[in-house]
Amino acid sequence: MKIVKYLLGITRLLLFAIMTSTIFGWLLFTNLFISSEVKKLKRGILYRRFIIRNLIVLLGSKIITYGKVPTQSGLIISNHRTYFDSIVILQHILAYPIAKIELASWPLVGDVCKTTGVIFVKREDKSSRKDTLQKAQSILKNGFSILNTPEGTTHIEPTTIAFKPGAFKLAAQLNVPVIPIAIDYKLLSDAWIGDDTFLPHFIRCFGKWRTEIKISYLPPIYGDDPEELIKKSKESIDNELIRFRKDWDLKDKATKN
Repeated sequence: MKIVKYLLGITRLLLFAIMTSTIFGWLLFTNLFISSEVKKLKRGILYRRFIIRNLIVLLGSKIITYGKVPTQSGLIISNHRTYFDSIVILQHILAYPIAKIELASWPLVGDVCKTTGVIFVKREDKSSRKDTLQKAQSILKNGFSILNTPEGTTHIEPTTIAFKPGAFKLAAQLNVPVIPIAIDYKLLSDAWIGDDTFLPHFIRCFGKWRTEIKISYLPPIYGDDPEELIKKSKESIDNELIRFRKDWDLKDKATKN
């Protein structure tokens, strides 16, 4: 069974690499004939969504979606389980995600991110965080969305941990809505925590025939008080995470009976 899981995970990883390299290579080639950097970035974001939608099918992800996908721009925030969170969200939303700087060095993935609107931040570096907020401010002012995980790290706690306030201060300052998203995985072992590295985690998650994920798009929150925005966002996400887990537990009990 372990061998089958390993082979399925490796096969999916290779197919993902081939598919992404092909599409990304075509994007880079066609960009040679486009002079506008803005147009290149917009094309990159659209290509990214195309890759993600195919990737989700390829990896056998079963995604259950609740709520309405936001069409307005704003600060999109979600809880954080794994690197796959943003992929699930970005299948629907054309946003600029904020990601940790380590992602930029990942083979292939890092190159795709750099060309498709990802903003990198070194979380422990104050100047890097400041530069990230300035970039996010420019993007929000131009009517685009920012995707951020304000917990700053992945974990398996049943509800969210403390939110970092920086992005919420910016949303309050620019008077843009905070749009909360709750996301969770049926198996807690799918979370990427501790000293886990990419390949073992990928095989553990996607060596299974199905990876069940729930995502809920929650109503936007408006306000000019960052603390209030944080409080309301956490509450709405936490309530959904609790509901997700209860639903899964009830279904498992019903199946056993």
